[in-house]
Amino acid sequence: MNRLRTTSAVLMTLPLLAACSAPPAKPPEGPAAAASPAPAATAPSAPSATSRGGLSYPEAARRPVTNDYHGTKVVDEYQWLEDGRAPEVQRWVAEQNRVTRGYLDAAPMRPAIRERVKEILSATSASHFSLDEAGGQLFALKTQPPKQQPSLVVLKSASEPASERILVDPNVIDPQGRTTIDWFVPSRDGKKVAVSMSEGGSENGTVRVYDVATGKETGDTVPYAHSGTAGGSLAWRGDGKGFYFTRHPRPGERPPEDMGFYQQIYFHALGTPEKEDTYSLGKDFPRIAEVELTTSESGRLVHASVQNGDGGEYWHYLLDAAGKWTRFADLPDKVVGAKFGSDDRLYVLSLKDAPRGKVLRLPAGKPDLAKAELVVPESASVIQDFMPTAGRLYTRDLLGGPSQVRVFDLKGKALGMVPIPPISSVRQLVRTTGDDALLRVVSYTEPPAWHTYSARDGKLAKTPLAVTSPVSYADVEVVRESCTSKDGTKVPINILRRRGAALDGTAPALLTGYGGYGLSIAPGFNPLWRLWFDHGGVFAVANLRGGGEFGEAWHHGGNLTKKQNVFDDFAACARHLVDGRYASPAKLAILGGSNGGLLMGAQLTQHPEMYKAVVSLVGIHDMLRVELTTNGAFNVTEFGTVKDPELFKALYAYSPYHNVKPGTAYPATLFMTGANDARVDPFHSRKMAARMQAATSGTAPILLRASDATGHGIGTPLSEEIEQQTDMFTFLFKELGIEYRTGKDQGAR
Repeated sequence: MNRLRTTSAVLMTLPLLAACSAPPAKPPEGPAAAASPAPAATAPSAPSATSRGGLSYPEAARRPVTNDYHGTKVVDEYQWLEDGRAPEVQRWVAEQNRVTRGYLDAAPMRPAIRERVKEILSATSASHFSLDEAGGQLFALKTQPPKQQPSLVVLKSASEPASERILVDPNVIDPQGRTTIDWFVPSRDGKKVAVSMSEGGSENGTVRVYDVATGKETGDTVPYAHSGTAGGSLAWRGDGKGFYFTRHPRPGERPPEDMGFYQQIYFHALGTPEKEDTYSLGKDFPRIAEVELTTSESGRLVHASVQNGDGGEYWHYLLDAAGKWTRFADLPDKVVGAKFGSDDRLYVLSLKDAPRGKVLRLPAGKPDLAKAELVVPESASVIQDFMPTAGRLYTRDLLGGPSQVRVFDLKGKALGMVPIPPISSVRQLVRTTGDDALLRVVSYTEPPAWHTYSARDGKLAKTPLAVTSPVSYADVEVVRESCTSKDGTKVPINILRRRGAALDGTAPALLTGYGGYGLSIAPGFNPLWRLWFDHGGVFAVANLRGGGEFGEAWHHGGNLTKKQNVFDDFAACARHLVDGRYASPAKLAILGGSNGGLLMGAQLTQHPEMYKAVVSLVGIHDMLRVELTTNGAFNVTEFGTVKDPELFKALYAYSPYHNVKPGTAYPATLFMTGANDARVDPFHSRKMAARMQAATSGTAPILLRASDATGHGIGTPLSEEIEQQTDMFTFLFKELGIEYRTGKDQGAR
């Protein structure tokens, strides 16, 4: 299965990011619940925004709506901004964009920054990712600037790039660059490939099937197979004559508010119309099920993992050769992953009594956890992923952020480590011939490259499938330090800066983080940070609780009622940069997206004096109404629900939107969002911008940049990425008082 996911690691390669909320707000559900929809809105009061700092913000009328949560009455003055289809909201957004464009375009440095951003992104070499081996050949997604979108390619091996040919090119299908590949799955014999594609960053994917030899469509089409809320997946039957797939409701099958839910598993036989697809499993799945499908090497078995929303809880099912589904793991079993070995035996990653993970093997043909064998026990490292081969088992581990890869035989005997560079990340393991493997390795200072690992001699060798960067980070050092959070917890922070730079607090510094869903920020490479380093900048990445850097306990230490720990961890990292003289509050900016955008909102409202500038990309800000959006319902297992009194108290206590205080001098803030975002509804950015513009007592700009052609970041065309990056750097340089120097820093190349 190859799904284009945006994880926290993508923080290094904006635009971002991973998992969160989405589409138009729907009425609340349940009596005790969420917000009372009775928008008995009062007459509009005076406009809530005024001219400040030379900027005249568009008027955002205050129309108070009172929502009752367990006896606590919460007044929402900007609830009317939730309806993005309303003409008055669209006019308001257009005016906000006009103000933002005027502010950014007036910056003398913007043309030079844009030229440099375009030069770097256009000159970066091809990148191959999401590799999959089938039928003795490799399939991969490939970015190739200046093409707008990645293409699907096939090649003989990672060592033979000349054998590559394009199978599916969205740039030809849609020259405007609005169509992207969500994921692809080749049949096990490599003769067919199913490809999900969506438009405009919506992630509403339709599957089309292609003949690999000719590159032509077979005519098989399955709509509603993928969404930005529940995702999507597919597994081929062994004979290659059909596949199991995730089916979302069709229009008319469920009420409009349920269209993004109730994912089930269906079977499609090649050559038949979509209306003849047959039900296989899922009528009893929860409303917020997220399904992932895989086929065994022989093609006789199919595995389905069913996640209960986004909180990291799973059920697991196995389809046998007779066509019978068996559920072999329930939520209390804490099985978070499963993979087939070459003999069709199932290996599982379990967190039960092992919060850092252990690998078990189930009996052949009998998915019985009670009889599972322990292959790899829990250790000090966190098992993030694993891969069984004919005679080996590889584990991809986390060491608080960076990776390591261990090798075992199938009985669990340790055979050593794969020799990857220090403070680096292994993003994917791919099984090839026998016990050999392909690894995609990246670090903060070296771009991604595919390496072959020989199981026989234990050597790692770089393949021609390596990204070459137009910039060098040879002059940049990475130091990994730790700071102490409010409750005494040690939190890692990765700091990048030019060697020999003085620690006198005068350098501009940019801190980023995520802290959610058990996702981990691993080392990653972004050539655009060369602009930052060339102007003396420090870049820092925080490994916060809520992520998975130290296992299940680290995740649970930053979710539900403990979410405040994430914000405390980040603030401690900011103080560490100041105390260590890496920066000062007058030169410190912060950046985060999606769940990381929530982090930015919390920092704005809890520590406005600590930061000079803030960039929040596709962020969540209204924690009391987020679950009323489609994808927001999937996040209840991670954030909690206002239907529960205790969880409501926790959400209300930190919800950024509800903690904006009039008369506070807020730092310069740029909210960036996309109209087609299926994960975080753009209303969060709209409401937060309106409230902050009305509340701030300072002169720093509060800006909203809302794109009408993009979504959460997935599928953003290269041309729009250039504009987004240009605006972000322009904002940061201007607000931190950095004088942009044209030309290239030759000493850094």
